[in-house]
Amino acid sequence: MHAVILAGGRGVRLRPYTTSLPKPLMPIGGEYAILDIILQQLRARGFDRVTLAIGHLGRMIRAFVGDGAQWDIEVDYHEEETPLSTIGPLLNFLDQLPEHFLVMNGDVLTDLDYGELLGRHVTGEAPLTVATRRREVRIDFGTLETVEGRIVDFIEKPVLSYSANMGVYALARKILAPYPRDVHFGLDALVLDLLARGEDLAAYEFDGYWLDIGRPDDYDEANRCFERLRSKLLPAEQRQVRSCAR
Repeated sequence: MHAVILAGGRGVRLRPYTTSLPKPLMPIGGEYAILDIILQQLRARGFDRVTLAIGHLGRMIRAFVGDGAQWDIEVDYHEEETPLSTIGPLLNFLDQLPEHFLVMNGDVLTDLDYGELLGRHVTGEAPLTVATRRREVRIDFGTLETVEGRIVDFIEKPVLSYSANMGVYALARKILAPYPRDVHFGLDALVLDLLARGEDLAAYEFDGYWLDIGRPDDYDEANRCFERLRSKLLPAEQRQVRSCAR
């Protein structure tokens, strides 16, 4: 079971924190780096190989992770010279990936079962399976629908609901084979192209904990909530809690 962790971004929205530290190494709860938590989770879910796609301050990630022995995971690296977005890096080492594999951002905190997601992807036979989380946005104003200057509907402070991309997905290698290497290519472009080609894509709907640490407010929230959530996020502590329960 192979996972690719995208850890090459500059973390611009999280500055000044990421000026001297790559986002995946940001500490959570004063004890663990985000990447440490992710690697623990992947190993607990059966993954034995990880490719780290690195770029900005990649040498620090190499120094922290090494060969992955600390997590009992075989780790290799692919370093991008220029930012290639989310799918672009994969195209440059596609021949090193298995038929089906997991891809995830290196700044995600979640208790999603990565192994179940990949398994569902394989059995579902979709070329792409995206983990999604339902989110709601509350509008603080009454909204009007108008047609040619006339009001046809009015909704007071509506709640908009949508499925958010969690930054975790599973892919079939063959679906990426037609795309060129060394190009900036994101998941959004891939999804739209696959839909235009009539491909049947899958959503893995998740209702557990998920936080994308993209902004200072998100990072602060992760630290505030860590003690309450650590038994969900850390597999070793999950086992300890279950053992105590017995």
